[in-house]
Amino acid sequence: MPLIGFLKVEAGRITAALAVTGALFSFGCSHAIVPQTHAATVSPAASEAPEPPTHRQVRATGTVVAVHSYTVQTPQLAGQGGQITLTALAPNGAKVAVGDILAEFDHTAQLDAAIQAKTKFEDLSHQVDQKIAQSQSDAEKRAADLQKAEGDLAKAELELRKGPLLSEIDRLKNEAKAEDARAHVASLRKSSKFHDVSDAAALRILELQRDRQKVALERAEHNSERLSVRASIAGMVALQNVWRSGSMGHAQEGDQLWSGQPLLRIFDPNEMEVRTQVGEPDGAALVPGARAMVTLDAYPELVFPARFESASPVASSALGSPIKNFMATFRLEKPDPHFLPDLSVAVVILPPGDGK
Repeated sequence: MPLIGFLKVEAGRITAALAVTGALFSFGCSHAIVPQTHAATVSPAASEAPEPPTHRQVRATGTVVAVHSYTVQTPQLAGQGGQITLTALAPNGAKVAVGDILAEFDHTAQLDAAIQAKTKFEDLSHQVDQKIAQSQSDAEKRAADLQKAEGDLAKAELELRKGPLLSEIDRLKNEAKAEDARAHVASLRKSSKFHDVSDAAALRILELQRDRQKVALERAEHNSERLSVRASIAGMVALQNVWRSGSMGHAQEGDQLWSGQPLLRIFDPNEMEVRTQVGEPDGAALVPGARAMVTLDAYPELVFPARFESASPVASSALGSPIKNFMATFRLEKPDPHFLPDLSVAVVILPPGDGK
């Protein structure tokens, strides 16, 4: 091929390649301009609007407790130790009113003690009355003797006035009689005083013995009343486990129980609350108006609303643990028979305004 023809062919190839490259460049630029035109139609205010805040739910576990409850213990008897026998006990789950009998214990020993104390008290009361009457009689007799001695003294002193008219011997006799009368009166006055003190002391001893028997009688009667345990609030009975026959279980009639031993608990099922521990990082969720959804572990299909009641002001941790928690309380909004003390629950804490 001649040189001129070869150059023409190469020039044609270069021209075709440039044409294809220009077409591709113009096609890419046209597609790049379209998004810019579309972006120009977006509102600037919409592009600068902040995203809506997201509320984080806090999950925790807790335990059901009663707002009003108290534990009934085996009564402690004054002046008596040892065990006492249970004769009657309210069934578990029973509903009681104020004044209903929850438990009965054997009254035999206290009734015997009351009878003996009453017998001794009545006997000593009679002895006190007899001692008072005897002391009054003795005092009157001593007063009469003193009055007679004072009369003899007055008569002897009157005879002394006849001294100038009597002989020396009669005058000396009258002086001796007067001296004896004075000594007798002084002796009677002194002995009467000591007799009064002695009678008062003997009477006081009898009165103290009588009062001691009265205290023993009142103690026995009070102990007998304490052996009948009555409910101080209306609520439901929850029996407590006690140590019996080498194992733990509910007390039964005929058991020997020690004084002060927990027997049962009374709680008001109409007001229940949940106590839970919330981690220190989640403490910001415990604010007034916060609500919670409570689920019983025993009944996972049931969900109950609750409201925030209170929380500990400072987070605390167990001994040796670096994890700190807030103790929070949530009050159940509506009573429910499924809520019983000591049941475990799952709590989902919602921020204020949620869960309504």
